[in-house]
Amino acid sequence: MRPEPSSGGAGLRPMRVLMVLESNFPVIGGGGAESQVRTLAMRLRERGHRVTVLTPLRDPDLTPARIGRHEGIPVLRIAYPRIRLFGSLVLWLRLLAFLARHGRRYDAWHVHIAHHLGALTTMMGRRIGRTVVVKISGWWELKKGLLRDDGGLVARIGQRWLRGAHALQAISHRIEAELLRHGFAGERIVALPNAIDTRRFGLRAAPAADGVPTAVFVGRLVPEKGLGVLLDAWADAFPQAGRARLRLVGAGPLEASLRAQAERLGIAAQVEFLGHRSDVEHLLREADFGVLTSTIEGLSNTLLEFMASCLPVVASRVSGSEDFIVDGRNGWLFEPGDHATLAHRLADAVARGRPGLHRLGCQARADVAARADLDVVVDRLLALYRGEDPARITASATLPQGD
Repeated sequence: MRPEPSSGGAGLRPMRVLMVLESNFPVIGGGGAESQVRTLAMRLRERGHRVTVLTPLRDPDLTPARIGRHEGIPVLRIAYPRIRLFGSLVLWLRLLAFLARHGRRYDAWHVHIAHHLGALTTMMGRRIGRTVVVKISGWWELKKGLLRDDGGLVARIGQRWLRGAHALQAISHRIEAELLRHGFAGERIVALPNAIDTRRFGLRAAPAADGVPTAVFVGRLVPEKGLGVLLDAWADAFPQAGRARLRLVGAGPLEASLRAQAERLGIAAQVEFLGHRSDVEHLLREADFGVLTSTIEGLSNTLLEFMASCLPVVASRVSGSEDFIVDGRNGWLFEPGDHATLAHRLADAVARGRPGLHRLGCQARADVAARADLDVVVDRLLALYRGEDPARITASATLPQGD
């Protein structure tokens, strides 16, 4: 167990943290917000703190217990009727009742999705004097949730309540800019990325110079991941087999159409569809670089895993990726949907050769460890939980420019 930092010779007491989710916990296959809750909760527990997860009971067939544990983490689930509008009202009232009755047991409340439950939690936190940290966990909140531009009365009320949080955790600089545009106070916004447990992803030995470079994608096979563009660009960059191979790790509704596209483009022999896998760390150790062609992200956990695995990344210039990837330093960026530029970036990556890619990958790991290592993020969150001024809790310096 890593000891907590001391102040004035006296150790800081353990914290009791309530993490509030808008979705099920856990989720089979893992979602970004749910994965982060697990990652943070496990490390906080290792360091002697108490963490409880509060979530709606959205799928009683999947998670029937209202009170349970997941990997030792206490999970409280709020049941509510499956009746449109009425069910939501019951859920909201039961959330408020729980917080009013039991909320003082916790030193800090950490909201992981800034939607209806997050707004209500923030409002109640102010009423009973709890420290509330609200994380903007993805682009969804800004485009479809309470923070969208065309929101109605409920969205406006929700935004007003969210502004009362002790701190707003923006996981990317683009999200930070959007919060400022929506009128949130800059001194309450903390640019703090998702966390990556770098201990899970060990350093790799330099590969042999021979051998075909392997690119890997990890994620769901869905439209927003831009995989059709990836296959088009791959065919342009490598019309003949033997120069590189592409491994797609994940399942989803587009698998059949992507297989057909690979056949039509004549690259089926270069592309492996591996489906959902539980040994992702092993697969990343076998790869030479990562590819992320998303059209929209908050901050991809997969990006952080690639970098922690010593993989440079060819990534679309979207929220989060643009904060970590610097051309020629630890990967390459391209505009979402621009398959011609993507083809050039893929060709550039393969032209580096396996040893050259490994050198960039070592830099990628150093960069992600400096800014998003789990203990770096947890230290800053603990400072926020203890009520420190958000303006003083800043992310590490911006990465230097690439070659």
